[in-house]
Amino acid sequence: MVTLSPTLQTRLMTPLRIGGFAVKSRVLQSPLSGVTDLVFRRLVRRYAPDSMMYTEMVNATGLHYVKQLPKIMEVDPNERPISIQLFDCRPDFLAEAAVKAVEEGADTVDINMGCPVNKITKNGGGSSLLRQPEVAQAIVREVTKAVNVPVTVKTRIGWSDKEINILEFAKRMEDAGAQMITVHGRTRAQGYNGSAKWEWIRRVKEILSIPVIANGDIFSVEAAVKCLEETGADGVMCSRGTLGYPFLVGEIDYFLKTGIQKQPPTPVQRLECAKEHLQALYEYKGERGIRQARKHMTWYAKGFIGAADLRGKLSVIETLEQGVEVIDNAIAHLLSIDYTSYNWQEDESVNSQMVEV
Repeated sequence: MVTLSPTLQTRLMTPLRIGGFAVKSRVLQSPLSGVTDLVFRRLVRRYAPDSMMYTEMVNATGLHYVKQLPKIMEVDPNERPISIQLFDCRPDFLAEAAVKAVEEGADTVDINMGCPVNKITKNGGGSSLLRQPEVAQAIVREVTKAVNVPVTVKTRIGWSDKEINILEFAKRMEDAGAQMITVHGRTRAQGYNGSAKWEWIRRVKEILSIPVIANGDIFSVEAAVKCLEETGADGVMCSRGTLGYPFLVGEIDYFLKTGIQKQPPTPVQRLECAKEHLQALYEYKGERGIRQARKHMTWYAKGFIGAADLRGKLSVIETLEQGVEVIDNAIAHLLSIDYTSYNWQEDESVNSQMVEV
């Protein structure tokens, strides 16, 4: 059973202050490329109305050369609080992009300095900025001067185990004007492998006066509480744990506020959510939305009877009608099962899928 220590409960009672902006939740939804579009954010927001949401990261250079803002930058005027995340290595382009982000409705502007993907780092963006702290500092200075909303940074603990420089780097970001920093407790070399090194997040928190948000391996309420206890961080940011599970941010937020664990959704409720997600993606993006939905649908299909077979079917859907039919059939099957006599040990689709994404 998860419990909140009195010290942690007291620490989390007040709003999270990012510069002059107050957020009524200490649980944030991470920006995720190809995931955190308007449709996904609305689902997360339903269960976590007070949490900060982030757009997918936007390329500042690409933004400089287009007249129309990309769809990934679109925000709903009602989805507050919202942050638009930018990436690049050019301070002037990032400052220009930040102005556009604020015009679009961003409550804060976040600079990605942690993405480990080669196509981002080879052009000087993402986690490659950990190797260029002077450039990173110049970026924060320029963006801070360009906008009147808080500027934040999301980064990792270093390039590799031999190049962990997060303490110096984080202090530079604060000195340059960053109002909050989110630290993913892995190096760039780790990617998403191994365990997040939360001890480095604790060390960052000890030397900064701005809020520090912990990121990495937050897959449950239990993990979030443990991370907050161990790091002393001002909040947690959920990433991969929300893939196919937009309930997670709300579950953690509710527990931190009340000390009560919500009952997790049943497999049928998760599939109903998947169907809604599919329909909304189609309405928002048309046929392209169906193609993008395939990965989301397979993430929803985990940890229940027949999940493996369902994933195979959902990964190749071509139309909205086909996807809805597949999900409806799976729901009907789950509702027909007599769980009192079911042999769980013999169902490989259950045993093999009770793992993290």
